[in-house]
Amino acid sequence: MSSLTENEILEYQGIARILHNVLFNDPTPELIQGFIGHGVAQSWPEFTSSAEEKSGRELLSNYLGQWTVDKQQTLKLDYAQLFYGPGEPNAVPWGSVYLSERQLLNDKSTMALMAFYQEQGISFELDSNQPVDHIGLFFAVLDQMFTQWAQTEDSESLERSCMILLQQHLLPWSGRCLELMTEHATTDFYRGIALLTQAYLEGLIQRLNLVPMTARLYR
Repeated sequence: MSSLTENEILEYQGIARILHNVLFNDPTPELIQGFIGHGVAQSWPEFTSSAEEKSGRELLSNYLGQWTVDKQQTLKLDYAQLFYGPGEPNAVPWGSVYLSERQLLNDKSTMALMAFYQEQGISFELDSNQPVDHIGLFFAVLDQMFTQWAQTEDSESLERSCMILLQQHLLPWSGRCLELMTEHATTDFYRGIALLTQAYLEGLIQRLNLVPMTARLYR
């Protein structure tokens, strides 16, 4: 018996796809126009009913309500400073930087994640230098998992894979990444997305009764 209702699976799948696009790719005017056109802020599901989630929705809604194309440069700059630099990014998106003592890319935790993906038959078309533990890529995998989950009678193994992905590979460090994102974002767009992403993950923790593995974080 699945822990999630059919409706919940579809909500988690739809938002995972949005979060993948927002966290993994540079923001484009088309993305923002799409958000406005589809009323994304208004139709965002409530996963936790927390104050943070409410605040995230308001920030996103206000930003989209005041959007003009001349804000594009500021938005791109905010994304770059958070995730890529120049210099040290403010909210590094790769898990191994949080989990490895020397804050390295592609460290042991990345190798463990790659082994898990191989075992699950999950693969990506990535440009050669992109580590697979980018926070935005986790949401692409969740999108895939929920899509399959919605289409299968035997959801037990998918649910188990989803729980392992979250408990062992994403949740040990994602909270810190999203905290840094909330703290350093200069636009309400990314501040709102950080709060909504955290609420999304907390919703999954509650609904799937997850106990995230604790790990020592190095940033």
